[in-house]
Amino acid sequence: MSLLLTPYEENGMSLKNRVVMPPMCMYKAESNARITPFHLVHYAARAMGGVGLIIVEASAVEARGRISENDLGIWDDEHVSGHQQLIHLCQTYGAKMGIQLAHAGRKSLCASSTPVAPSAIAFSDTHGYKLPHELTLEEMQSVKKHFVQAALRATYAGYEFLELHAAHGYLLCEFLSPLSNQRTDQYGGSLENRCAFVIEVAQAILDATNDVPLFVRLSADEWMENGWNIEESIYLSKKLQSIGVAMIHVSAGGNSVAQKMPELVPLYQAAYAKVIRESVGIPTIAVGLITTAEEGEKLLQGGFCDLVAYGRELLRNPNFVFYAAQAEGKKALIEPAYLRAF
Repeated sequence: MSLLLTPYEENGMSLKNRVVMPPMCMYKAESNARITPFHLVHYAARAMGGVGLIIVEASAVEARGRISENDLGIWDDEHVSGHQQLIHLCQTYGAKMGIQLAHAGRKSLCASSTPVAPSAIAFSDTHGYKLPHELTLEEMQSVKKHFVQAALRATYAGYEFLELHAAHGYLLCEFLSPLSNQRTDQYGGSLENRCAFVIEVAQAILDATNDVPLFVRLSADEWMENGWNIEESIYLSKKLQSIGVAMIHVSAGGNSVAQKMPELVPLYQAAYAKVIRESVGIPTIAVGLITTAEEGEKLLQGGFCDLVAYGRELLRNPNFVFYAAQAEGKKALIEPAYLRAF
């Protein structure tokens, strides 16, 4: 039996299919970081197209945590109404809605603020990256509170899932890597110390939001010698599972301009999701140039993951699910208004 278009019912989660639209920054917000008509149309089109779970793009938990000044935010109560409108619109078409809570850390390119990081090490000497301010212990507690307050706003707005962004070289990811985290206090040095802040933030969100499922997105390997790797990702995933994290969204890379990327071929990151799923026993989302229903089905049947993220493909084709349904002879899954096209 094919799995991609079948419901997913696990750990209190209920999705109509296993197709995920992962968070992808659109850089279409104004400087106030609010939802715009673009976002309403962009996400609603994928909801109408049959996507089971939409995770809204990285939304900053504080203004200096934006990647750019055109990012969405959820650090202010004034942001909530736009997210409420977006959620209602997408839920009307059957999509479940999540949001990625994010802090850019040293990768922030905002001209109006100084970036922060675990250590005062710039991401790059080029392309406008600034030398970040090294967070004090007191400031780290303030950042944690920003994550919790953003999570509470998100749940108030109506998001059914939360995702903590600890991948791609942004703030929480920076704490994990020994290359970007060179602290000498209790948050630096050993693997246990480097993982502590991510675990503390996740625990604080879980405590504040009760039963809302929390995902964590990780870069399973940063593709750097002596950097963060899959074995360390397994360790962290076990810790996150033990505190109640529901799923690991498995990506890779992004923490260094010198990273040695593998060849960009279909499914090039999916094996990381399988290793974490099998080693930890926690559900995973796989990513990485997955473009066809057949590829997604292969991953699900092969035990690589529980849900499949289609990023670029859903940018190209908001009706991806309808084409997959047509190929499987499941026309009942196609929006009736569009049936004549299939």
